[in-house]
Amino acid sequence: MTEAQHVIRQVSSRIVYSNPWMTVREDAIEHPDGSPGLYGYVARPDFVLIVPEEDDGFHLVEEYRYPIGRRSWSFPQGSAEADTREDEARRELVEETGFQAGLLRYLGRMDNAHGMTDQGLHVYVATGLTRGEPHREHTEQDMRQRWVHRTEFEQMILDGVVSDSSSVAAYLLWRLRRA
Repeated sequence: MTEAQHVIRQVSSRIVYSNPWMTVREDAIEHPDGSPGLYGYVARPDFVLIVPEEDDGFHLVEEYRYPIGRRSWSFPQGSAEADTREDEARRELVEETGFQAGLLRYLGRMDNAHGMTDQGLHVYVATGLTRGEPHREHTEQDMRQRWVHRTEFEQMILDGVVSDSSSVAAYLLWRLRRA
């Protein structure tokens, strides 16, 4: 099946809630057999995720994540304003870690929670890192960062210390593209 072949037909759509970061939509739909249905989802812009690779390890960030009520380690990610996705990735990396990337390589695009949102993520690997001071947003004031060896990162995933699905998926993409 190609993307052009829609199985579910949208009958109508309305905005249920909106703020500067997201829009909640509710769509009246029609299933292939003609029966009606309802689908709610969150519309959000795509974001970038950066895998800062250095010395067979990675630089991670940790911050409090309000929806899950705890701190969480992940790769730097977000949606800094920029002209291109690559510029967005470079800017986000500097904002959260202070690192400038000598080389930024695109790994691919993935869907982020495709049953709940239309948002995607664009994954980059950053190498040739030059240290600097982070330029974090006010909302990132509690952010920490640290370097971990690749094997420690894998153990952090297994132990549930890294539970951010975007970071875990990006790591798999990094491993597959590396081979």
